[in-house]
Amino acid sequence: MSTTQAHEQTRILVQAAAAACEDKKGEDTRILELDPIDSGLSDFFLITSATNDRQAIAIADEIEYRLKKDFGAMPHSVEGRRHGDWILLDYVDFVAHVFLTERRAFYDIERLRKSARPLTPAEFDAELKEALATKTRAARGKATADSESKKKPRKTAIQKETKKPAAKKPIARKVTAKKPSKKSAPRA
Repeated sequence: MSTTQAHEQTRILVQAAAAACEDKKGEDTRILELDPIDSGLSDFFLITSATNDRQAIAIADEIEYRLKKDFGAMPHSVEGRRHGDWILLDYVDFVAHVFLTERRAFYDIERLRKSARPLTPAEFDAELKEALATKTRAARGKATADSESKKKPRKTAIQKETKKPAAKKPIARKVTAKKPSKKSAPRA
């Protein structure tokens, strides 16, 4: 798999994890696109807040469940599930952080990663759709260019007039005379 395909696959996983956060009523969900120079370990951070520890555990469980069910992706490691105040799901290419609101304010990961580009899930979704649309357009353009080059050149009107097919001759049928049918003589 090329690096662009792997990056697109990671974006799709992050998008699915963000959707799981939204479905479990995670608050202030943010996606940090980390600077490749600054972060050697991960491409994205997904950060969301929960109002209590049970909700934090439910959000983490939903992220893990969806990514396993839909993509077969399992986290490399999970930390903090027992306490529920800061749960970290490490999927190598991205890390999901589920915080209690107070803990998120205390640790302020967004401030620590100043070089990261913060995105809302809606902005992230729009970027992903645009990237996929651009890739699709490029693939279709390449496919039509390839098919155009493989087509035979069309004949012009002059070429068509100079090469007219010969007229078809009618098929001659052999005409045979009808033979009189033999009738049987009437019986007396």
